[in-house]
Amino acid sequence: MDLKDIQKYEDIELLVSKFYDKLLDDPITKDKFTHLDVKEHLPKIVDFWAFILIDKPGYKGNVFDRHSHLNLQPAHFKRWVEFWVSTVNEMFKGPRAEQAVHRAMLLSYTFQSKMHGNDENKIL
Repeated sequence: MDLKDIQKYEDIELLVSKFYDKLLDDPITKDKFTHLDVKEHLPKIVDFWAFILIDKPGYKGNVFDRHSHLNLQPAHFKRWVEFWVSTVNEMFKGPRAEQAVHRAMLLSYTFQSKMHGNDENKIL
């Protein structure tokens, strides 16, 4: 099957939904999301990634502030990146898919730097 690139909002909805299925099923990450109303949360995450990947206006918020209270550790970030990269690669191929992977790695590094300083255990 030839994979297409991320092109529209609906592509991002599918990507984020499949990604969160993995997070919510994983023993390392699921506890960080049990308090979450996923039906309410997912549209916000989709809007964030649509803003990043397809320049869709409308996302307002501070992603870091929304996650800073979760006490996320390097192991959580490692899984987050692994799941995001694998989900993107399973579903899409192209410049925007590559951008999705690179942006996730940058987000992970930035979050970890803000939360843990120069901890050498940071995962890219």
